[in-house]
Amino acid sequence: MQTPRDVLTPDALAMLQTIAQTGSFAAAARERGLVPSALTYRVRQIEDALDVLLFDRSARQARVTEAGAELLREGARLLQEIDAVANRVKRVATGWEPQLTLAADSLMARPVIMELACAFFNLAPPTRLRFRDETLSGTLEALTSGQADLALGVSLGPGTVAGIQSQPLGSVTFVFAVAPHHPLAQGDSVLGDDDLRRHRAVAVADSVQRGDGVSVSLLGGQDVFTVPTMQAKLDAQLRGLGSGFLPEPMARPYVETGRLVVRRVARPQLVAHPRYAWRAAAPPGRALQWWLDQLQSPVTRLALLERHHH
Repeated sequence: MQTPRDVLTPDALAMLQTIAQTGSFAAAARERGLVPSALTYRVRQIEDALDVLLFDRSARQARVTEAGAELLREGARLLQEIDAVANRVKRVATGWEPQLTLAADSLMARPVIMELACAFFNLAPPTRLRFRDETLSGTLEALTSGQADLALGVSLGPGTVAGIQSQPLGSVTFVFAVAPHHPLAQGDSVLGDDDLRRHRAVAVADSVQRGDGVSVSLLGGQDVFTVPTMQAKLDAQLRGLGSGFLPEPMARPYVETGRLVVRRVARPQLVAHPRYAWRAAAPPGRALQWWLDQLQSPVTRLALLERHHH
């Protein structure tokens, strides 16, 4: 008598899937180019080896039993695993990584990242791409903890983290902006800390998993509305829910249309110098190398900082 291992071949599992999909042995036999008796015989062999009934033959349709449904579920998973193993073997041979995870700070222009992803997928690479939204020190943490392969928009000095390589993206100037109906929108004097402290600030939460993370430009005793991303901060400030510093390129179209008002403040101007960073494995896989090649372009680096709007 045959064992389950003898009968549960990938071909047999695919045949069982066809029977379940077509709803009859005759239709499945036609689809797989078998005579009905040969297909019925193979199903009986599997049932005998497992000592279960996979299909209820009492009705006109080949109805899957509970045991059959479980085998189909697990069979589908096994077939996916076989495909995945084949893909992994191919990737090892071709130099492409199985998966590349990209962590991007909310300071980075999302439309540009999606355009780069589009160009990457057009290569038809065997690498799966994963994208993580991060904020402030969470972006670097995703990289150092091994959860990301490439981080866009990290704030670190050159050579500050062992095993991490980084390059500058450029600089981003921040402007202090409020909605036109916000109390701080009126007047043209320079706003001091006391003026700011009397009104709610909108702050972006650090996405770091451990520790306190960092907070930027908050005053002691000030009411704070905390949001997860720079995009959410922009949205909150457009609605007049609070005041705060925004990246100038992100605020620009709203300032031009009068939906945000820029005020001068006594505090020093805020300028960020984001970098892109990757783990210094030698040599990088082909997917990471492709992204690093794109980031060599000054046009791409500028677009990541500037082009927040389609």
